[in-house]
Amino acid sequence: MVSNGFHALGVSADLCEALAARGIEQPFAIQTLAIPDAIAGRDVCGKAKTGSGKTLAFGLPVLQTLAKAQPRRPAGLALVPTRELALQVHDELEPLAAARGLTLAAVYGGARIETQIKKLVDGVDFVVGTPGRLIDLIQQGELSVADVDHVVIDEADRMADMGFLPQVEWILRHIDGRHQTLLFSATLDGVIGSLVRQYQTDPVFHEVESRMVTVDQMVHRFVKVHELDKVKVAAAIVRNANRVLVFTRTKRAADKVAASLVKEDVKAAPIHGDLRQNLREKALNDFSTGKLHVLVATDVAARGIHVDDIDVVIHFDPPEDHKAYLHRSGRTARAGEAGMAVSLVLWNQELEVRRLQNRLNLKQPIVEMFSNDARLADLAGFEPAEEPSTV
Repeated sequence: MVSNGFHALGVSADLCEALAARGIEQPFAIQTLAIPDAIAGRDVCGKAKTGSGKTLAFGLPVLQTLAKAQPRRPAGLALVPTRELALQVHDELEPLAAARGLTLAAVYGGARIETQIKKLVDGVDFVVGTPGRLIDLIQQGELSVADVDHVVIDEADRMADMGFLPQVEWILRHIDGRHQTLLFSATLDGVIGSLVRQYQTDPVFHEVESRMVTVDQMVHRFVKVHELDKVKVAAAIVRNANRVLVFTRTKRAADKVAASLVKEDVKAAPIHGDLRQNLREKALNDFSTGKLHVLVATDVAARGIHVDDIDVVIHFDPPEDHKAYLHRSGRTARAGEAGMAVSLVLWNQELEVRRLQNRLNLKQPIVEMFSNDARLADLAGFEPAEEPSTV
């Protein structure tokens, strides 16, 4: 029997062994707080941000107490906001489910529903899915929630931001009888608070303080580039750094940028939800161990990246908003290191980036550079003059 930090929380020996086989032996804070109550059958409301270890905080208790299910009638149901997160949760929990002889399936829009129906017909104990696809399956009679004993609502705040709460509530209203509900969210105010009050019974609250990265904890550079020179500029920055995370807005762009960097003799690989699990795991492992110089990621895929020593984040595409900028850039401001965030700006993106800077209170010029500019070798050492206030 493997004895580790999880065993002390009440996690069964077989699950502890499965965790140890993956090198996971000490729980994160949210896991330490939430797991004992969840195993005891309590409803749990956890306030914790992405990257805090929420998946195991709900996954271990559910898998430990989950009953075998009948075809089309899962005993466990996890609601997640996106396809990428459904795949991420599935991939993290599947080895643990296998250790207990349980089956797991991810269902989401954008994939063949017939394939997902076949899995349900064959019998799935724990379903992880996006609200829209789950409703489709329920309405078609291919998925029944009659036997659901455990419900997980993951990233409830993102669900609200994306307008999915009516769908989430539709599903919750259809789950009759006594069942355990585990809810995790970065915020618990407003509509999330009403969700807790309406659909949880005497929940125990656990909160993990997450240090919010601030603008002054990192170095920022904004570089105006030309479309045909953009990848070469990124490659020049990368060659003078150790480990770099590059952000794109789409999965297709991540593939394209990674391939273009490889042509520039940079060791790079993409990571996103459309890649097979083994390719995602290999890219992440190679990046963590230093075999891979650059990881090109979408915002959602980056949620599964927990590497402390990233020294540069490159915003190859501008983030959606100032919060996304901080979330992305914060990947480099970890473990006490300052790190650097570099935004590559095309001529038609300048206004968007200026607005972003205003929201962040970052008054810094966007400096035009070509890929042969010597300043790219040491952007941290290059100090752009602060723009005078226009107020």
